[in-house]
Amino acid sequence: MNNLETATFAGGCFWCADAVFRMLNGVKSITAGYAGGEKENPTYEEVSSGQTGHVEAVQIEFAPSEISYRELLEVFWHTHNPTEVNRQGPDTGPQYQAVIFYHDKEQRKLAEESRTKIAGELNQPIMTQILPFKNFFPAEEHHQDYFAKNPHAPYCQIVVKPKVEKVGKLFHEKLNNS
Repeated sequence: MNNLETATFAGGCFWCADAVFRMLNGVKSITAGYAGGEKENPTYEEVSSGQTGHVEAVQIEFAPSEISYRELLEVFWHTHNPTEVNRQGPDTGPQYQAVIFYHDKEQRKLAEESRTKIAGELNQPIMTQILPFKNFFPAEEHHQDYFAKNPHAPYCQIVVKPKVEKVGKLFHEKLNNS
């Protein structure tokens, strides 16, 4: 698995992002966690307090020969509401702010281009932030691959499953079929 790149996205609850990106061909691993804040190795409870500066995020290792960063951005924009501040659907608080954490100049350029494109499509102000990557701390084990482990949980049925279905319809040619 050489020549892998890393993408870090926060699009609300990390259970949703984990589930949708896990479906894509070329995505080699996903870790749900906490990004952007000041506290080292925060817990879910600490991040949920809104006091750590972290957002719930996923860190994705992907093979650019199979899926591009631009394609990952396209999925990201279509699986969260970029017009909301400190919330996504039923989840509220600063830990749910949508953010693209870029790892290099090229990711920043592509993220900014994609934000301009989605702003034109939606004709609304875009609140999703684009910030330099500074840190990422993995979430507790029970948060990893949560949807696959808990598909019948109410939150998964009401919030995660519709996003998974949307990705299946919009990006069917990019699915890993495993």
